[in-house]
Amino acid sequence: MLIYYAIAAVIVAADQFTKWLVLENMELGERIPVFEPYLAWLSHRNRGAAWGMLEGQMWLFGIITVAVIIGILYYFHKYAKGQQLLQLSLMVILGGAIGNFIDRMLRGEVVDFVDVLIPVVNYHFPIFNIADAALTIGVILMIIFVIYDEKQQKKKVS
Repeated sequence: MLIYYAIAAVIVAADQFTKWLVLENMELGERIPVFEPYLAWLSHRNRGAAWGMLEGQMWLFGIITVAVIIGILYYFHKYAKGQQLLQLSLMVILGGAIGNFIDRMLRGEVVDFVDVLIPVVNYHFPIFNIADAALTIGVILMIIFVIYDEKQQKKKVS
């Protein structure tokens, strides 16, 4: 079980380190091309949830994040034992939630910096960070787990 907590800790550490690098080395709004025009680092701040929704509602995000963290830990210890994909998904989500929670509590805003252009549809994806990516990956892993688990349950019934 400790390996899963280590995964969450590595996500938090990587998230906070990269945000620190942005804060120390880039001006707000500064853009550094990585793979032009598809990928760049762009120093940006978000005072809301995903894509800036509910801007300025830090008290709400604090309450929700604490509840999510408690729920993840409870579910991890109560129901996820022996289910590696579920354990992994929960800890990846935990790492992402804690990473952005730290920003909200210490800075009153989240530091975002990954700027992606999706060329096929010419869509500029909302700027994000490692914690956001972890949350997304964790949810995708959980969806995969749920689909797999449902198939396994149907096999048992048949």
